Order: sequence, then C-alpha cells, then structure tokens
Amino acid sequence: MKDTFISKDIIYIGADDKDIDLFESQYIVPNGISYNSYLIKDEKTTIMDTVDKRKTEEWLKNLENALQGEKPEYLVISHLEPDHAYNIEMISRKYPEMKLIGNEKTFAFLPQFFNIPNIDERKVVVKEGDEINIGKHTLKFIMAPMVHWPEVMVTYEMLDKILFAADGFGKFGTLDTEEDWACEARRYYFNIVRKIWSSSTSFA
Repeated sequence: MKDTFISKDIIYIGADDKDIDLFESQYIVPNGISYNSYLIKDEKTTIMDTVDKRKTEEWLKNLENALQGEKPEYLVISHLEPDHAYNIEMISRKYPEMKLIGNEKTFAFLPQFFNIPNIDERKVVVKEGDEINIGKHTLKFIMAPMVHWPEVMVTYEMLDKILFAADGFGKFGTLDTEEDWACEARRYYFNIVRKIWSSSTSFA
C-alpha cells in the first residue's frame, strides 16, 4: 500500500476488508468494513491501534513500510475488541522495547486476551485528561467507557487537531466505498454504539 498521509507525520496503515459478510457475525456489511490503524512519526513514533486477524499480514506490511526501519516507542490501545486489537501480542513480541499506553481498565482486561512479555515494565497507564508528549505531537486521552466496552478511550492529537475516536463516529463500509455516508453511519450508531451505551446508562 502506498503511504496514505493524514497529515505531515500521521500515516494511515489500516486495511479494508471486502470479503467479510457479517460484522460481529450479525450485521450485514455489503460494502465491507475498514480496520483503522495509524502511525504517528515523531521523536517517539507511536502506533494507534492494530487490526483484526483477517488483515494481519497486510497491516504488518503497511506498518513496516511506514516505519522505514524505525522502531515504535508506543502502542496506544483504544479498545480491546479484535477488530482493533488482535495483533497487540504479535507486535509487542516483535518490538519488545515498545511501551503500551492504556487506561486502568485496559490493563485489567489485557491478560484475558493476550500474553504480553514484561507487561508490568511496559505499560503506561493514563487517566482522563492525561497528556503524553512524543515530540512535536502531544496526545491527550479522554475516557469513553461503553463506547463500545468499559475500557474504551479516545486520543486527541493536539498539533494537527485529530481525534482518534475508537468506535465513536464510525460507519460500515470500506474507505473506498461510495455510498450515503449518513445512512450507514446511523445504522452503525444505532446497532453498535447506542445499544451498548443505552443499556449501561441510567438517567434516574
């Protein structure tokens, strides 16, 4: 894949999945889906999420092409569902000095899914409003529990003003799909986000 620059230093390294029939084994996705992952090139180069097992090989190729021989300093874990997180263990073993950024719930859940070498020495625990400077770029972390799981958080990149929004503001369909964006975004919101959030929120 040719590098897709979101800004001068931020590269899209995700992948489209055009062969999947059902998302989460229940939602029809006639135009597929995208697994979104990014690389921020800076003094402390940072990976934003991994991708699903179905696109591991393509994602790793995209990542290595974007790294150009560098080693990543951080992996930001926004969400632990497989479409975001399947390759956490693989990439952690490939880059054993890379640190993992997540919140308290992230690291409570992580051992249930992955066996990360030296996790206690590698984890960077953030909470609401914390900031990490990686060079020119500063990442600010905002907790977003139950959008989609309890550990979800979003990351605001403060230089280019980019929000890495985990499951929020998404839609079905691959990135090259030409369709009614609002219609598919509504379908995604009502089925994926609102259902989970409403069932766990009380206004009493």
